[in-house]
Amino acid sequence: MFENLNWWEIGALLLVALLIFGDRLPAVISDGLRMVRNLRTMANNATTDLSRELGTDIQLEDLHPKAFIRKHLLSEEDEQAIRKPLQGVYDNLRADVTGVHNELKDVASAADLRAGGSRPATATGSAPAPAPRASYDDAT
Repeated sequence: MFENLNWWEIGALLLVALLIFGDRLPAVISDGLRMVRNLRTMANNATTDLSRELGTDIQLEDLHPKAFIRKHLLSEEDEQAIRKPLQGVYDNLRADVTGVHNELKDVASAADLRAGGSRPATATGSAPAPAPRASYDDAT
């Protein structure tokens, strides 16, 4: 929760909370913790009641509508039937992306002048001429 805050920022937040709430700060913290505990208990009770009513073991993560339908209402065959039309599109897209990725790696390795060591010199001793750039039309 506080992974993007450093210690100085957390200290500043605590100082601001102390200035706002004053002597009531411990009571406010305990009320907040009690509220979180009550919410967690209510969520656990709701999942227990739902599990008992449906006759299956339901976790809190299963209450998301997509996960609930996938786990409890669809059979394995139904899920495959739903995925089948999109699988071909996904495979084609993945092949295209892999091809583009490989072409980009080839272009990057050809353009990397440091990969071969030092720069090759031309007959006049000056820097080599840049390679012609491929256009979008050449790739398609």
